[in-house]
Amino acid sequence: MRIDKWLWNVRIFKSRTKATNACKKGAIKIGESRLKPSSLITVNSKIEVRKDGFILEFLIKELIPKRVSATLAEPCYDNITPLEELNKFKNWFMGKAPAERRDKGLGRPTKRERRDIDEFKDEIFLDDWFDD
Repeated sequence: MRIDKWLWNVRIFKSRTKATNACKKGAIKIGESRLKPSSLITVNSKIEVRKDGFILEFLIKELIPKRVSATLAEPCYDNITPLEELNKFKNWFMGKAPAERRDKGLGRPTKRERRDIDEFKDEIFLDDWFDD
């Protein structure tokens, strides 16, 4: 089965186009090799998905021919993402990064502060993304 279709079928990506674009950018790997959208996968393959600044790892348990609901898609893979990466994910959504905290009553950030915040985020998440 094609990797882009499987990623879409099990709802790792919202659309097949997004799954295809992730493959083209080199964000999907098996071992050290980057996969093309048309790359074929098999059961028991371990894939690495770089998505939204996070590195997620999955073990493929089943190949399904069409897109299914999230509850039916869940048994098709094991999420084997390391605990540190899962905690990074949890901290990202549960709490704000220190650069984004503002004291009450200060209002919106200025243009300069906004640039500083964006630069801070780029240093954390994008440096590791393009090192490979």
